[in-house]
Amino acid sequence: MSFVGIPLAALDFYEDLENDNSKAFWAEHKPVYDEHVKAPLLALAEELGPRFGTFKFFRPYRDVRFSKDKTPYKTHQGAWFGETSNYLHVGAPGLFLAAGYWQMSSTQVARLRRGVDDDIAGPQLAKVVASLRRKGYEIGGEQLTRVPSGFDREHPRAELLRHKTLTASKDLGAPDWLSTPQARSEIAKAWRAMAPLVTWLDTHVGHD
Repeated sequence: MSFVGIPLAALDFYEDLENDNSKAFWAEHKPVYDEHVKAPLLALAEELGPRFGTFKFFRPYRDVRFSKDKTPYKTHQGAWFGETSNYLHVGAPGLFLAAGYWQMSSTQVARLRRGVDDDIAGPQLAKVVASLRRKGYEIGGEQLTRVPSGFDREHPRAELLRHKTLTASKDLGAPDWLSTPQARSEIAKAWRAMAPLVTWLDTHVGHD
């Protein structure tokens, strides 16, 4: 199946699921999920794969074993391109795109802090972050409330030192191109814009 766009019916499906997140609703509307969510997003991920790497297509079911929220289904469908640290999902609000490191070990966090503190690498990251913010991307990730011990509280990159994970993201909603093949190129364009952050992380943090 060739990718022809993400139909607005996918957004409608998730809006309805948010209102009735039940097994009965899922059983009745699973053909809608299969046709308007799963099929187009799998086709999209397959076509993005040659450029952005192997993808993981997330299951629609929630793990409720350790959650107070026992609703059985996720309210968005996501795909993760681990080789290039890119992510997308579609839900009732529309399309969400992100890139970066969502999880880090303690040794990765230590390398992140050393990179931020470095007189050359640190300003490079600050420049990347500032550029992304000017372009409308949100800089996110888990953060400490204070600058970690061992670093000056008045450090010029104190905000970045507080990060334990680091990501960039953008909610694109439902632009006119979402339901057309142009969505593929627009997603690729956004990921290319976020690529400098991933490149910095790959260079100065890397994977364990």
